[in-house]
Amino acid sequence: MPRKRKAVVREVLPDPKYNDIVLTKFMNCLMVQGKKSLAEKIVYGAFDIIAEKTKQPPLDVFKTAIDNVRPLVKVVSRRVGGSNYQIPTEVNEKNGRAIAFRWLIAYSRARSEKTMIEKLANELMAAYKKEGSSVKKREDTHKMADANKAFAHLRF
Repeated sequence: MPRKRKAVVREVLPDPKYNDIVLTKFMNCLMVQGKKSLAEKIVYGAFDIIAEKTKQPPLDVFKTAIDNVRPLVKVVSRRVGGSNYQIPTEVNEKNGRAIAFRWLIAYSRARSEKTMIEKLANELMAAYKKEGSSVKKREDTHKMADANKAFAHLRF
């Protein structure tokens, strides 16, 4: 946290094909070692597969998948009186979207398909249908927060 002034939030430009800022932020999360053109190729290739298989606009499938993965609560570890407690806290939309991006990308990379384009497309379609690893992670997070509801009064 900065001491002097608030950190400046840089505006990202919308992506050239779909003109969407959220998609650009997803590409930036997917990008490795500054290779943005490769990240764009992966995302647009995955969108082509999604459009072909689902017969729906891929941007709508993407946004629904993000909403299905985005957590509403998370648990934060806090030390109180010599023991650690998992305290459930609410997640705002921006942070929840960032967590959803990370989960989707991590579980896409862990899939067993051949190329990253196929992995990402299949993980997004699974999240759109409310199944798959990233949606299971969200459900597990919500269950953990629900189980530790008794410690909610220790919130900061």
